[in-house]
Amino acid sequence: QVQLVESGGGLVQPGGSLRLSCVGFGFEFSIWAMGWYRQAPGKQRELIATINSGGLTSYSPSVKGRFTISRDNAKDSVYLQMNTLKPEDTAVYYCARPGATMVWGQGIQVTVSS
Repeated sequence: QVQLVESGGGLVQPGGSLRLSCVGFGFEFSIWAMGWYRQAPGKQRELIATINSGGLTSYSPSVKGRFTISRDNAKDSVYLQMNTLKPEDTAVYYCARPGATMVWGQGIQVTVSS
């Protein structure tokens, strides 16, 4: 069964950092591009970072320079390092495998608040 499982969310103060992890199960992880999305309350889900099978990355303007996506194919994992967090980064974050059929993780809450 194809599955993505996220971990690492929580509550952090403005200016702080968090690292999200996502492990893939049931598919050949290394050949797939992977992405991180987020959905804030009352807003649409947005794509914030992608990494292809070769390690090429892209970011939305809202997180570029603060967030870093990376992958470790030996661990079937993709990561999102989030630095200089702002209250507007508060959202549910989703790991995803893009494709003809999107595969989504369960989502993990990140709250940035003092």
